[in-house]
Amino acid sequence: MSPQNYEALCAEIHETTHFVVDLASRTQLECRKIREKYKEMYGEDLVQGLENRTRSQRNESRISGETCAGLCMLVLIPHERDAITAKDALDQQSGVNYKALLEVFVGRKSSHILLIQQAYQKKFKRQLDHDIISIEPSHPYQRILMALAASHKSHHAEVSQHIAKCDAQRLYQTGEGRLGALDEAVVLEILSKRSIAQFNLTFSSYKKIYGHDYTKSLKSENHGGFEDAFKEVVSHICNPPKYYAKALYASTQGTSMDRGALARVMVTRAEIDMDHILVIFEKKYGMKLKDAITETTLPEDYKEFLIALANKTDTTCCK
Repeated sequence: MSPQNYEALCAEIHETTHFVVDLASRTQLECRKIREKYKEMYGEDLVQGLENRTRSQRNESRISGETCAGLCMLVLIPHERDAITAKDALDQQSGVNYKALLEVFVGRKSSHILLIQQAYQKKFKRQLDHDIISIEPSHPYQRILMALAASHKSHHAEVSQHIAKCDAQRLYQTGEGRLGALDEAVVLEILSKRSIAQFNLTFSSYKKIYGHDYTKSLKSENHGGFEDAFKEVVSHICNPPKYYAKALYASTQGTSMDRGALARVMVTRAEIDMDHILVIFEKKYGMKLKDAITETTLPEDYKEFLIALANKTDTTCCK
């Protein structure tokens, strides 16, 4: 994209609402450069400019709050975006959005988590870990998130087959290998000391040793809150595309209280595994994601934004 095209798109953003699909179709790097050019041209941060458009008195220049939030995700630096996602998840009136927090702590590298924590403290003058510890009332996800935060601080470099085998045996002994509920303390201890990659290897070892996925052991008993929360973590670690496809489907069907999941997942996974997510979505639910979005009752400009994101991934897959 040439500098002239950046200028033209910035002018369109400043004056009209016709830019939504065009901006959504850009790569994340292009979106960052557009933000820089917008600041240079108008002396205003593009994020602030977009937020102002939700309050515009002119219908022809107003965008919905959902579209604004999605576009801001596109133009923000990833760790800034995730810091804001975490704060929004903690501040939701309907209750803490633990799944959004889980996406951050499971789906990001340890080096990125450190940048998120720094961005969170800089923007909100608070510590992310402390805000999670302070959640009231207490929740199983809270303890899992703190264990994951501790894990990221360990900076594991390599994975070990021996450790994976030992951890798999411990998980069996503390779970389906004994009577009663899963031993939460043992699970949290392991979770706090292992990287996501190491945990993934542990679940592979579990399947080799015991002949089935670890999640089946969590399904076979009448479990409570901790087991249900841990099952979400395991599903995310073992098969992220499948996990996200399920989250997207729930959002399009209105069965999820997580209103921001569509944009959040499609933006954050766009240049990671969104192509795989789209394939799984269509195979599992018998329809393309963009068709499912079309059938929702979401604001029209938001649907256009989401469909542009889906089309961008479809185009990338076909190259």
